[in-house]
Amino acid sequence: MSNSSSITQFLLLAFTDTRELQLLHFWLFLGIYLGALLGNGLIITTIACDQHLHTPMYFFLLNLSLLDLGSISTTVPKAMANSLWNTRAISDTGCAAQLFLFVFYLSAEFFLLTVMAYDRYIAICKPLHYGTLLGSRACVHMAAAAWGTGLLYSVLHTATTFSLPLCQGNSVEQFFCELPQILKLSCSDAYLRELKLLVFTLNLRTFPAVIRGRLRGEDTTASFGFPLS
Repeated sequence: MSNSSSITQFLLLAFTDTRELQLLHFWLFLGIYLGALLGNGLIITTIACDQHLHTPMYFFLLNLSLLDLGSISTTVPKAMANSLWNTRAISDTGCAAQLFLFVFYLSAEFFLLTVMAYDRYIAICKPLHYGTLLGSRACVHMAAAAWGTGLLYSVLHTATTFSLPLCQGNSVEQFFCELPQILKLSCSDAYLRELKLLVFTLNLRTFPAVIRGRLRGEDTTASFGFPLS
């Protein structure tokens, strides 16, 4: 029986074994990746430079673009490099880092989308209270809560996953290190620990309601540059 401590690298899933198709995959994903970099980069630059866009909605959109850049940069470059160099290997440290960053960006994006939905709810249903409930300080606090909760969520899952004994080899059935695929390599009773963690982290997903309740009575007019419209 193998153990996670004896595994020094993982083997990622290859899209194809044909060299021509591997190169095609590289160039195709390179174009998609550069397009994502350009699109999100333009959004970030435009919002940062245009004073008219310093509003809560665009502030959250800027954060969303940063998270999108992070998530795609965590997985796609390694997949492209593997196709270009005709390899499947990723080190155990690299796999842990990739899993940590992917879960972090993905979960933070989920929480931020929840905050953005609350922003639109206030703008549509309570426009007269919009400036009070979504001032600059409130926006910064909610964005920071989304990033921080995503970080906590990722730390818990990554630490738990890589503390499990791995008994099913080191072949990952995905082109990046994904949480469910790593769990498939663990021993049969290891799922119980991850299940307990999943139940615990479900409580983290209630954070927007908690923050919303605390922000209602708070003075949120600190300066971040947002006009309160």
